[in-house]
Amino acid sequence: MDAREVLEQVKSGGISVEEAERYFQKQPYEEMGYAKLDTYREIRSGFPEVVFCSRKADVHLKNIYKRLYEENGEVFGTRASVRQYEVVQEVLPQVVYDDVSHILKIEAKDKTRIGEIAVCTAGTADIPVAEEAAQTAEYFGANVNRIYDVGVSGIHRMLSHLDVIQRANCVVAVAGMEGALASVLGGLVSRPVIAVPTSVGYGASMNGLSALLTMINSCANGIAVVNIDNGYGAGYIATQINRLAVKGE
Repeated sequence: MDAREVLEQVKSGGISVEEAERYFQKQPYEEMGYAKLDTYREIRSGFPEVVFCSRKADVHLKNIYKRLYEENGEVFGTRASVRQYEVVQEVLPQVVYDDVSHILKIEAKDKTRIGEIAVCTAGTADIPVAEEAAQTAEYFGANVNRIYDVGVSGIHRMLSHLDVIQRANCVVAVAGMEGALASVLGGLVSRPVIAVPTSVGYGASMNGLSALLTMINSCANGIAVVNIDNGYGAGYIATQINRLAVKGE
């Protein structure tokens, strides 16, 4: 439960004042030795803690997932492997793994989604990073429209979806190679564009550095850039923007 739910429970008589007091007396993180779970993060920021799965020891990952699920009723992790999915599944059989985005999650079934975010890719090879962004935004409560493979080598493909893109509260532009998609979208929409450079491309793309530099140097207005392949970061920021847009309606 978050702080508001605790207070509502006290108000309705669902829990006693003493039980609520014990909740608020908990330290703002849970010490596990190898990890300090930030159990108050949602209270501070509006979003619960997310697990970066890559390079975590099996026993650590298993226990972290189990504890976060017990605390929040759902849990979300990025950059997970098939092996890590199998490890977590030993203690949480309901966990779901997506082998495109490498997301490992248990999501609440009764979740309400608000607003609208458009996630666009230049090519099909950019979809894994785009899916990390899209599924992050969906997990945090946003409606997402996916518009994939609409890069500048065939710009008519993107223009045929322009109505969907322009009505979104935020646009995520995921592109490798030269990364031009973000600049094109920035010139066509009135809402913020979050550019995500990917490591897709030939040698001179330098594993996404060329796309990153193109996006940073864009002359289009309203473009912010996250790190190479950082779909999670883009999905998180897009969700924050979407929440503000819905709140301001």
